[in-house]
Amino acid sequence: MKINLTDRIKEHFEESLSVKMLSMERLTQDLAQATQVMVNSLKLGGKILACGNGGSAGDAQHFAAELVGRFERERMELGAIALTTDSSILTAIGNDYGFDEIFSKQVRAIGKKEDILLGISTSGNSPNVILAIKAAKKMGMRVVAFTGRGGGKIKDLLEPEDVHLCVPSERTARIQETHLLLIHCLCDGIDYLLLDAK
Repeated sequence: MKINLTDRIKEHFEESLSVKMLSMERLTQDLAQATQVMVNSLKLGGKILACGNGGSAGDAQHFAAELVGRFERERMELGAIALTTDSSILTAIGNDYGFDEIFSKQVRAIGKKEDILLGISTSGNSPNVILAIKAAKKMGMRVVAFTGRGGGKIKDLLEPEDVHLCVPSERTARIQETHLLLIHCLCDGIDYLLLDAK
């Protein structure tokens, strides 16, 4: 029996709500920790380097834009760079070294110990995000990782000082939708800690 289009649409909303509610139960404390880690870095003059592929590249750019510009309130500019945006760097590295190196070489070039790497991968298995994490860890940087599907290979790279936010879903669309909510929670929490919790 075929399901009609309006019922199909409702199923998307219901599934999205369910994943978000489960994420709220499981990820709230880790999200608060990630927010504090980022604020500590920013207060020390560090910056957030963000990377991901496809929709996750868009999320990296969205996050950086909210920090450098503003989220919902006026405040000072905050240091954030999406490693997904410079077409000359991406194509030069991709052509000369391979696509897997496009983020790790940027981390080594512009990252410093006080910085945070935000690595986004719905599967947890993106090779270029994995290499970026490895590069960051070698430099002494802390990592905040957004994943789904159990965390993939990325979960095994993280150390106690890092923060893993793994959306409890196997479906890419639901993971991406929840990653966007996590980003907005981070932005709001950063503003709260910098502007209100003094």
